[in-house]
Parts: sequence; structure tokens; C-alpha cells
Amino acid sequence: MGVIAYEYRSGLVDLIHRGHIAVADHTGALLWSLGNPRRTVFARSSAKPIQAIPVVESGAAAHFGITQEELAVICASHNGEPFHIDAVSRVLQKARLSAGCLLCGAEYPMYVPAEDALKCAGVPRAPIYCDCSGKHAGMLITAKHLGEPLDSYDRPDHPHQKRLLGVIADICGVSPGVIRTATDGCGVPVHALPLYRFAQGYARMSLPGLFPPQRAAAIRQITDAMTSYPQMVAGSERVCTYLMSHFGEHLFCKSGANAFYAIGLKNRGIGIAVKMEDGASALIPPVVLALLTGLGIIPPENSPDIPEEWDLIVRNSHHAHVGRIELVPALNRKISLKRGAPHSSG
Repeated sequence: MGVIAYEYRSGLVDLIHRGHIAVADHTGALLWSLGNPRRTVFARSSAKPIQAIPVVESGAAAHFGITQEELAVICASHNGEPFHIDAVSRVLQKARLSAGCLLCGAEYPMYVPAEDALKCAGVPRAPIYCDCSGKHAGMLITAKHLGEPLDSYDRPDHPHQKRLLGVIADICGVSPGVIRTATDGCGVPVHALPLYRFAQGYARMSLPGLFPPQRAAAIRQITDAMTSYPQMVAGSERVCTYLMSHFGEHLFCKSGANAFYAIGLKNRGIGIAVKMEDGASALIPPVVLALLTGLGIIPPENSPDIPEEWDLIVRNSHHAHVGRIELVPALNRKISLKRGAPHSSG
């Protein structure tokens, strides 16, 4: 298992963060790795752009007049800011569905200011505030368009969940039978594959021409929506928003719960997948920024608007500096993507 970072307090190693990184091309060939790129992991919400494909491919998006902005929120793990809730509401209204049809569980927004505003107003938890409500809205409108049951769209045996299993298999270059499934936090099936296969899936999505015309068009529409409306995919103070706002001409990306992250490098047939073993999602931004800097996607000098929360300083509740995080040397140097280049074991 590869070491990704060390966390120090007073010069003593307090924590060791381990994980895995896979950089693969569209054929599944590993171009660079750290840790075990073949570790079987759940992609969690990083699968959402793939799960959005049937929304477009089925004709549901066109039939209900779903805009690119609304398609972006269908791909989202959104903050639950007012503009996110408005977008999810529009998706449902266009299909003449109510928020009560959502089966993602009643939640408050994941973004603390949005949560606080609702609590101050005495508004209770509701499914539409769940960060997965956009994905669920996409599942609902697709099922409605195809005449499938709406009250069980979350079940593994529902036609739409079977459809999604096939789409994920196709995108990631595997047969459906090798995908392991469980139940995600929002109640729908979640999918597991070797890490490099998810990197391969994003690599394949970066080259839509690899797929038949209908699927290629759906992939282009989805990745264009994500990079055109990155705030919809995540929201304020989120790394997905930052990366696609600044570098959307080069990449598309999506976070997953418990420190999973996936990136496709547009038109290059290269995908990246990251998984922290300890679920340390707070480390994902600096790890991903270091990776993309090493790959030459981000300039070596730091942009001035990178939030300080993504730096490598450990702060306490008084906001005092009490320690530091050091990424392993492999993440602080130029990364070669020549096929057959040596991989780092961490």
C-alpha cells in the first residue's frame, strides 16, 4: 500500500496517509501509478458522469428540455446551495415530478452556510437537499421517459439500475459480471472495480469517438455541461469547481465519497483515479493539484485563488498552525506518461 502523505506535529509523524493512484490510457495500460492501482474500490459519486449517460442517450434529456446547466447538476455531488436546489427542482418540474419522488434520503445541504440558513429558517431535512438529488432526478426522468416504475428506481433489479451497470461496464472496458456492487450512501447501487479501470473509463470518456455515435454524443454533452457549469457539479469552495473553472478546456473531473477522485484529460485518452485508504477527503485537493502540476496540466506556480484549506498546513480550532503535511516525493516532481515508464510503489 503506497504512502501518499505524512502529517507532522512538532516534527513528529502523527499520521501516515496511504492510498493508491492510477494514471491509465484508454486501453487500460498503466502510464503511472502509486500504491496498488489494481486495488478494487468503489467509485462512489465519481461514477455520476457515467451514470448520466442514459439520461441523454435515452432521449429523456431532450424530451423534457433539460438544459446543459441542469445536466451538470444531474452529474453533481452538489453543496445544496440555493442555485443547486433550484436546478434540481427544475429538472423534476419539467418531468411533472415532485421532490417527494426522490429516494435519496432526507438530508441537510453538505455546505455549512446553506445548512445553517435552512436551520435558522426552521426548514427540516429533505431529500432535495441531499448532494445526490441531481443524480436521483436524472434517474427519475429517465425511468419516466421509458415508462418504467418510479417508486423503485433505486433497487438493483430495476431496469434503470441494470442499464447503468451495463453503461459503467462499457465505459470502463469490462464485462458487467466483473463489477461488484453494494449500496451507496444515497440508497442506490454503487460499483467497484480495480482502480485503474476507473482511470481507463475516464480516459475513454475523454475520447468520445471511441464509442458509437449516440453514446459519443451523450458523453460530449455531459463533459461539456460539467466544464461549462462547474459550480453546478460541486459548488463553493470545492475542488471540482476550481479545476473545471480554471482548466476545463483540458480536463473534466468528479469527486467521490471517502476520498475517491477521477479525472479525464480531454482529447488525450488519459484518465486518473485516486483513492485514499483512510477516506481522508481533505487530502484530495492537494494530492490532485500536485498530480496535475506534475503532469503539466497546472502551471508550477500556485494560483493566488487556491483556498488556504487546500494547503499543507495543519490548523487547530483557533486557526493556529500546529503542524504540516508532506506529500511523498513522487508527487512533487514531473510525471512522465511514456508507456512503460517506471511506476512508483510509494
